Amino acid sequence: MALQTIPTAIDFESRTSRSHGRAGRTYVASAKVTRKEQEELEHAAYKSGKSLSEWARDVLLQEARRSKDDAVFTELVATRMLLVNLIKPLILGEKVSPTWITEAMGMVRREKHKAAQEVMQQYAQGVAKE
Repeated sequence: MALQTIPTAIDFESRTSRSHGRAGRTYVASAKVTRKEQEELEHAAYKSGKSLSEWARDVLLQEARRSKDDAVFTELVATRMLLVNLIKPLILGEKVSPTWITEAMGMVRREKHKAAQEVMQQYAQGVAKE
């Protein structure tokens, strides 16, 4: 993936100005990255119109504050569970009774949080292997 060239000259005033009412920041959170990763990070920051440090701070805080029980993701997994449970008998030509549907919906309600966590762990393990 070819990245666009990012201007490196940002005037001193822009780099040192602080928003009114914002407390000074004195602590540092850092990570070592490869040159390619650095270029990717700089490109992402540039696309969002922010300096790398401001963009990184926003991304880090967003992730730190993100709920581990993401309701939208959990409901998406629940919808997938319900569809899979309904499609399988239909494909096999089996009749699906209203009682069976009610039971399947109850199972999805009970198991959706656990299933969502397992799916998220699978993604996290996949990313860790890359």
